[in-house]
Amino acid sequence: MGAPEGFDYAEYADGSIVISHQGRDVTRLRAMRAQEFLDEVSGGDPQQVMARWTGNYKRGNERTARNHPRNRRR
Repeated sequence: MGAPEGFDYAEYADGSIVISHQGRDVTRLRAMRAQEFLDEVSGGDPQQVMARWTGNYKRGNERTARNHPRNRRR
């Protein structure tokens, strides 16, 4: 499984944070959630943290789903 990439975040004057993936806004965090995110992103791998906070990360079942008979034509 590859490492997540393409995530970025921006902090705004009102204290909110916008997380984007490949240039598109994915989620906006405000107040306590924004502070929790900043604490976590400063202590770990920022790309992995942003992928987890947005829910945009591989779960390990993609290959299984691709090989399912229903999806073989695609």
